[in-house]
Parts: sequence; C-alpha cells; structure tokens
Amino acid sequence: MIRVTVWNEFVHERNSAEVAAVYPEGIHAAIAGFLSKEADLRVRTATLDMPEHGLTQEVLKDTDVMLWWGHHAHREVSDEVVERVAQRVLDGMGLIVLHSAHASKIFRRLMGTNTHKLRWREDEKMQRYWVMDLAHPIAQGLGDYFELPVEETYGEHFDIPKPDDLVFVSWAPGGEVFRSGCCWNRGQGRVFYFQPGHETYPTYYDPNVQKVIVQAVRWAYREQVQPFVTDHTQALADISKR
Repeated sequence: MIRVTVWNEFVHERNSAEVAAVYPEGIHAAIAGFLSKEADLRVRTATLDMPEHGLTQEVLKDTDVMLWWGHHAHREVSDEVVERVAQRVLDGMGLIVLHSAHASKIFRRLMGTNTHKLRWREDEKMQRYWVMDLAHPIAQGLGDYFELPVEETYGEHFDIPKPDDLVFVSWAPGGEVFRSGCCWNRGQGRVFYFQPGHETYPTYYDPNVQKVIVQAVRWAYREQVQPFVTDHTQALADISKR
C-alpha cells in the first residue's frame, strides 16, 4: 500500500459560496475521494487549521506521498512544519504540488527559486495540455494531449529550476504556453508540479486530471530508499602504497 496524505489549506471552501458549490467538502476531500478508489492507495487528509497543520512527525513518518494545494494562506503555514516536510522529501517522501501551490513555502523551499513568479489570469477559457514525454509514467493513457473546457491561464516565464522531466506543456487561447507538468529529484524524494486546479472550476472531477494525479502518486512513490552514507568511512581498497 502507498500511504498518501492530501494537504489543503481549506480556506476558499469555507469563505466562498462559489467555491463551496464546486467542492462542498473541500478540494482535499475531492482529491482523496478518487484516490481512495485505487486499491493500492491508503489516503488521509490534513488541513491548515489542524494542530501542526495536520502534519505531525507521526503523520509524516506514515506518509509515502503527499499532495499539496494552497493559495491564499501560504504565509500562515509554519516554517517549522515546512522544514519538517522538506526533510521528509529529502529522505524519500514524494511530493505533488498542485496549481497555486507553486507559491507555497514548501515548493519554494525545495526549488530554491521564486516559484510564485509567472503570468496568470482568470478568463474562463479552455486549456490544452500537450504531452511532452509520451513514455513518462505520469502521462500513460493520455494520448498526445488532453483539454480542460475551462481553467485558469498560466503563462511563462515560470521561475523554476530546469525540470528533470518535462511531462506537460499547456497552451491557452490567448497565446500563452506554460510548463504545466514538471518533475524533479530532491535528495531521495521526487517532486511533481501539476498546474490545473483553480478552486472555482471542477478540474479535480475531470477523468484525465484524475488519471494524471493517480499516476503521479505511483511515480513519486519509492518503495525502498537507500540512505546516504555520510559518515567517516574506511577506504574500499588498500591505498597505503599508492
């Protein structure tokens, strides 16, 4: 079983009737709902208002892959919790960063850049997501591209390090393109950023989006992690006469 934690700040759904109409139990519940249908996934949720944001040491030790959605409350996330999550990623936990969590503390911490820097607008337009790597595990079964009838437009330049794998590039009718599905290795862990998921659109009910997220969870999971050897060690060969 892959142990999954879906984290959401859970602010919009409580403060906006428009958002609550789309995600009445929260974005985290919608994501956990389709993930829980997979026989190999064991799913829990956590939100900002819980003690330690629901991300205690015990929860993190019991998590193989974490999904993170945030938007308006990035600054309210404890720096201590961010460092705790970052260390778990470096130790081998997978992290999937969704939509506006590009500006989250944890993503900026792991990328080392101002990942909140990008072009954006809400214009009720479709988005086309081109598959850049047809062989990538995250992109299986999607064909050359998939479309969302409505989604927030993001556009380059996106201030991220060069991805280890570029899985998706999106196109908007306004002419923008965006690196909308990116993978990195950080320490022993794997990180995937996936762009769609605006809170007022039913993006997380879309079958293609669900497929991407499920496959991203399996890609990010590492069954066995070989710990780094960082202690003082003896030479493997006799170097006394060299």
